Amino acid sequence: MVRTTLTHPDSVRAMVRRAVRAGFNTLLLQVRGRGDSYFADGLEPRAEPLRDRPDYDPLALTLSEAHRLGLRVHAWVNVHLVSSAARLPADPDHLVHARPHLLAVSREIAAEIRGMDPSDPAYLERLRRHADANRSRLEGLYSSPSHPDVKDHVYRVAMDLVERYELDGIHLDYVRYPSGEFDYSPDALARFRTWIRGWAGASARLAELDRATGENPFALTDSLPVAWSEFRRTQITDLVRRVYAGVKRRRPEAVVSAAVFPDPAVSLDERYQDWGSWIRAGIIDVVAPMAYTSDQERFGELIASAVAVGGPERVWAGVGTHLTTYEGAVEEISTARRLGVRGVMLFSYDWAVRSVEGAGDITLLQRVGEAGFVR
Repeated sequence: MVRTTLTHPDSVRAMVRRAVRAGFNTLLLQVRGRGDSYFADGLEPRAEPLRDRPDYDPLALTLSEAHRLGLRVHAWVNVHLVSSAARLPADPDHLVHARPHLLAVSREIAAEIRGMDPSDPAYLERLRRHADANRSRLEGLYSSPSHPDVKDHVYRVAMDLVERYELDGIHLDYVRYPSGEFDYSPDALARFRTWIRGWAGASARLAELDRATGENPFALTDSLPVAWSEFRRTQITDLVRRVYAGVKRRRPEAVVSAAVFPDPAVSLDERYQDWGSWIRAGIIDVVAPMAYTSDQERFGELIASAVAVGGPERVWAGVGTHLTTYEGAVEEISTARRLGVRGVMLFSYDWAVRSVEGAGDITLLQRVGEAGFVR
């Protein structure tokens, strides 16, 4: 349930009724969209579309309506994606304005902004322009996954949610790096240098590499690419472990899940999501591979690969309704069921309630419900 559905109480009530009629049992509610709050009294600025309804709490209303009708509700938290690049948040207290030094930096512009004061508006504007120019491969501005203040903040947001609301779970999205081109922020490079002291064989080369770094800020990362990748994977895993432990201490029955890239190799080597190790270490309950494709064969391969890594009981198969037809969605659901996965997750509600082509006012969600595929 993308945050656009949460802007009015009537759309929330309609959403719950539709999900019940279609036979679903769980709602994943996007309550942290871009470093903001779609719930009451959050630790971050209230979402802009809710400003004219100061007493309205979309999460509380959804929980009330959904639990009354037997639906579970998980809070969907976008972890590191904190802003659109096309339009920055208006609130001066938003992280991108108040703490721009916590933003991740692409290698492409790292040398250019080296030495710039992050509090200078030109710094944020340069990051925004870079992200905007690369929309085809970059969703917006990300926070720096290795910064302790970022980890602390995300953790506090998650704990605030489970402490104040009767949630059935926490769903982590964008708990990853945007790509291998990040994070080359000065702070991240400095933390890597400190971290590398514990890497076998690296300490002896630090003096030599430090001299090179004076002229080339990427000397250390380029010379130790395996360690650089491991450092980034460690940052993501550390946060997942911390959130999982915190949720379980406060609400042991709550399910902690994460949206992940479905190809384990791509996830591991390009997004630094080592979700196979998360499952093996017991620091995640379920992974939701985002197998969003209209290619039925490819969908089956991706879900089968995820099942092979994590086991069927630890997988929710992600079906992208925005990329397929009703028939395609049904086929993908059937494939996931044959593979024995724990559940099927449709992304997203707003696409699923559009009318099916050639079926009048009938929506994909209704058709799926009528077919009984999710029961």
